[in-house]
Amino acid sequence: MKKIIETVISIWFKLLGQLPKKNLVYFESFHGKQFSDNPKAIYDYLKKEDTTLELVWGVTRGYEETFIEKKVPYISRFSLRWFFVMPRAKYWVINTRTPLWLSKNKHTTYIQTWHGTPLKRIGVDIEEVNIPGYTKESYDQEFLEESKRWDYLTSSSDYTTQHFNQAFGYTGQMISKGFPRNDQLVNREQYKEKIGKLRASLGIKTDKKIILYAPTWRETDHKTADGYEFSIDFPYEEFLKTCGEEMVLLVRMHYLVAQTLDTSTWPKDKLIDVSLGYDMSDLLLMSDVLITDYSSCMFDFSLTNRPMLFFMPDSTQYEEDIRGFYQPIQSLLPGPVIKEQHKVIEQLQNLDTLDYEKEYQQFKQTFCNNETGTSAQVVAEIIKKEMSEQT
Repeated sequence: MKKIIETVISIWFKLLGQLPKKNLVYFESFHGKQFSDNPKAIYDYLKKEDTTLELVWGVTRGYEETFIEKKVPYISRFSLRWFFVMPRAKYWVINTRTPLWLSKNKHTTYIQTWHGTPLKRIGVDIEEVNIPGYTKESYDQEFLEESKRWDYLTSSSDYTTQHFNQAFGYTGQMISKGFPRNDQLVNREQYKEKIGKLRASLGIKTDKKIILYAPTWRETDHKTADGYEFSIDFPYEEFLKTCGEEMVLLVRMHYLVAQTLDTSTWPKDKLIDVSLGYDMSDLLLMSDVLITDYSSCMFDFSLTNRPMLFFMPDSTQYEEDIRGFYQPIQSLLPGPVIKEQHKVIEQLQNLDTLDYEKEYQQFKQTFCNNETGTSAQVVAEIIKKEMSEQT
């Protein structure tokens, strides 16, 4: 039955795709669960610069709150209206894979932005696939078929372009001007007013230093009824005792473990959970220091030239158990690797002594050398140029 439904949907998309609406742009972020990332940056630019376009988001049911609050036009994915809108959109702007049975017509331009610089192996570069229903061969084949549908793909660096082409088998046009979400990080000095508003929205005083703790999810973490149980203990109590008067800690957990984080005893003016409902790029924009481990947010944050600490108490196990890395990452990090809790606090108290300027510049040159601060504009110009050629 599932195959029959998918076949019917595929035929429907092909048929309606013959009647494209040339000014309609369809956006989707993380399978319709967020108003964020590269699609949001492109949406924000187009909304401000071109009022002739019809901009609409596809949203998974249960994730509408942010769109309603911000008055962002959306349709529920797989609703009746969605089946009449997405197939006819002249442009798709999406940051993850989509099912192959959502057929893309030749009249549709698919702009795939992806969602980060690859640190761990992705696509066909993954050596062992442990996904139910997939073999290594079937997984690779589906990825290769998916990338054939992309007309454009954004990239932040020569490194990223190389691995995207290899891992996705991608042969289409590469927009090597950076990730759109990072434009504001490159141009941070122009966003002081926005930073002030972001701080105010979280009740953070202007004299407080903002520390963002953003660890990645461990694929080996224990599964619970609510998600996955995050296994790393951050020294929250010690932070409150020694840094709480001068600093505020923002905690950004991966969405798979966010629901298991107990914040009931946290003083809301010193420890703030920003795991859900906040755009990661905005959190990076407003933060003074980043504490992370293997999250690709390290690449984005490096554009701000601000300090980074790498809290990796399980580094040996992590690198052995998790799918392989493209680079021996620890030797490249532009900040101290910390394995003990008390040393996190020590480093926070001695940020002025950090000296990683050489490593920092090499890191940016390797992973961010194509970040221009104009990526959203470039994508918008591609859309507008194609539109003008069709009139």
